[in-house]
Amino acid sequence: MYPEDLVMPMKAELTDKGFQDLTTPEEVSSAIKKEGTTLVMVNSVCGCAAGAARPGVVFSLTGDKKPDHLVTVFAGYDGDAVAEARKYMAPFPPSSPSIALFKDGELVHMLERHHIEGNPAGAIAANLQAAYNEYC
Repeated sequence: MYPEDLVMPMKAELTDKGFQDLTTPEEVSSAIKKEGTTLVMVNSVCGCAAGAARPGVVFSLTGDKKPDHLVTVFAGYDGDAVAEARKYMAPFPPSSPSIALFKDGELVHMLERHHIEGNPAGAIAANLQAAYNEYC
C-alpha cells in the first residue's frame, strides 16, 4: 500500500472536482448500481494518471453532457474497493489507471491503461465526451 501522504493529494485532484471517494466494496457496489450513468475512475500514483488520466477525466466534464454520478477508487491504497470495482469491469483485466462508464449498472465504455498511457489529457477527454454523448 502507498503511504497516505502520497495518496491524499492525488485523491483530492478528483474529490475537489466532485468525485466521491469510495473506500469500501459496499460503497462501490451501491454507486455502480445507481440509476443513470456513473463514471468510475481507478486512480493511481503512476505518471500517466497524473499527466493524462486525472486531467483528462476532469476536462471531460466541461462539455454539455456528463455522467450523473462521479466516483473514484485508488489502486494500491483502497484495495478492497478497487477489487470490487474491477469485478464490474470484467471482462477487462485489472488496469490502473482506468476509467469506466456505467449506465444503470451496466458497463458501457472502458478506457484501460493502454488507452491512457502515451495520450494527452485532451485525447482522454475527447474519448470520454464521445461516450457521454452516446450514453448520458
